[in-house]
Amino acid sequence: MTTRPLPDSELAVMEQLWRSGRLTARQIIERLYPDAARPQHGTVQRLLQRLEAKGFVERDRSLGINVFSPAIGREAYTSGQLESLAKRLGGGSLVPMVSRLVEDNKLSSAEIAKLRRVLEE
Repeated sequence: MTTRPLPDSELAVMEQLWRSGRLTARQIIERLYPDAARPQHGTVQRLLQRLEAKGFVERDRSLGINVFSPAIGREAYTSGQLESLAKRLGGGSLVPMVSRLVEDNKLSSAEIAKLRRVLEE
């Protein structure tokens, strides 16, 4: 599944939802803008509306207050982004990217061990 990359502002909202599972707009505002001098309600509402329109967020209206949850998991989004990157930069293959990460020592020993386990399966 390939998906277009999310702008940083929308990704920040998704990060909160991925961590918590379900949040109200107010809870998202409190987490993203704890020291905001100006209210950020409108900003977060617009971000949630855009994410819902894109199919990333689900809205539950049954509780009398809107509760938002991720409609797509972090792993699915990451997988889609990697697939898209592989198509653009690696001719559809992830091997050049993974090889580069290993060769440039960008992966820890634990991460390399995890890759080995995944490959062996």
